[in-house]
Amino acid sequence: MINDTLNFFSSSPKMPILCVGDIMLDIFVQGSVSRISPEAPIPVFRYIHEQSLLGGVGNVVRNLEALEIPSLLIGLLGDDDAAQTLEAMIQSSHFISPQFLKCPHFKTTQKTRFIAGTHQLLRVDKELPEGILPEHSVTLKKKILEAFPHTSIMILSDYSKGVLSKDLLIPLIQEARSQKKIIIVDPKGKDYSRYKGATILTPNRQELHLATDLPTETHEDCIQAAQKLRRDHDIETILVTRGGQGMTLVTQTHTHHFPASALEVFDVSGAGDTVVAVLAGALNEGLSLDVAVQMANTAGGIVVGKVGTAAIEKQELQDALHHQNALSPQKICSLSQALDLRIKWQRRGLKVGFTNGCFDLLHPGHLHVLRESKAQCDRLIVGLNKDASIKNLKGETRPIQGEESRALVLAALEVVDCIVLFEEETPYTLITTLKPDVLVKGADYTVETVVGSSEVIGYGGRVHLVSLIPDQSTSNLVKRMNSKDS
Repeated sequence: MINDTLNFFSSSPKMPILCVGDIMLDIFVQGSVSRISPEAPIPVFRYIHEQSLLGGVGNVVRNLEALEIPSLLIGLLGDDDAAQTLEAMIQSSHFISPQFLKCPHFKTTQKTRFIAGTHQLLRVDKELPEGILPEHSVTLKKKILEAFPHTSIMILSDYSKGVLSKDLLIPLIQEARSQKKIIIVDPKGKDYSRYKGATILTPNRQELHLATDLPTETHEDCIQAAQKLRRDHDIETILVTRGGQGMTLVTQTHTHHFPASALEVFDVSGAGDTVVAVLAGALNEGLSLDVAVQMANTAGGIVVGKVGTAAIEKQELQDALHHQNALSPQKICSLSQALDLRIKWQRRGLKVGFTNGCFDLLHPGHLHVLRESKAQCDRLIVGLNKDASIKNLKGETRPIQGEESRALVLAALEVVDCIVLFEEETPYTLITTLKPDVLVKGADYTVETVVGSSEVIGYGGRVHLVSLIPDQSTSNLVKRMNSKDS
């Protein structure tokens, strides 16, 4: 699949993707909770900081922006502070081209989430329940049709805030279909007749149940409900997002289940937007539907491991797909993924350890060091030298096993929680980025000669040296094998 995705990750110019729907302001207020209020049985939230992000269809374009894919954004804003904040954020982007309709009577939706650690405590919504006026639908339709010549894919992101009315959707989808556009809909509600004729619908399991009144608990349940939805509303493809159970793709000719790929789930906010963005981006590059869904599934697995409405980064998606191509388990991470895990483990009060090595021809000495390393912490990250790094250190005949094979073997060990490959001669960058609580090396080093030791000790961590098993090394194994051959 890696060769198929080369254009997706290249820096070549890409056709913009048209994104239409409910745009909103997402505010994340981070704090801590350590006691219950004496005034009422509620937690006392201690404010730390807050962050404002594009929400709704805005989160779709934010994901496209992170992937360096241009977008045309069309939506409705009120004349309020939230709208001004959204416009200011979008103006700073080189990848988002907005076409907003401003309406004084409309209130821009704002969602404020209060988070302590990795737990969302409360969400406060500011919005008006009324839909938009008929004349606004006419104006929006005109703006959308004017954008059609510049794109081949349209995303309709429906959050039931009134922008995507039935009067707008039905003629819009018909016109897009007549122009052979790919129409991807992230749906809401029970009446899916409004989406009739769309190319791809991406309901989650609960939305599928609501739309069909059929059970969606099992894999077969989801397939039957999706087939009914597809037939009833002339939809080419249904992609059911099923949380921890992965995704199920249902077309007229085949079904395909994609297992979940998340390391740990911390926050599902906005994960559907990421899935839609990556799916559209892949199809925009001419990739097959199955490859596009696999990429979207991988991206969704990454962002649910982050706190808040997080966008997928181009490099972390590329790294994850590379490791999947090597059939590697989910413990093998990019540095950015490992840092996300390290932060989340820290918030849960878990002690994080780090060790590193080449781990070429895994032997009892390696296992001893890894077990001793894990004994010093709750979660163990292993830095693994890439092939080029080992050649620089040990010569052209090494490594004996390639980096993918070495990573796979390490990932099979229960004591290892995360593996990060690095190409430098030392793991200094990994250590200073991840800031482990415990840095572990063999006792053939001193604390002073361990790379990164002064930095770790400087921020309050510690260095632990593990006694080594005599005569246990890959070099000795190679010598013994060579002597037997001769």
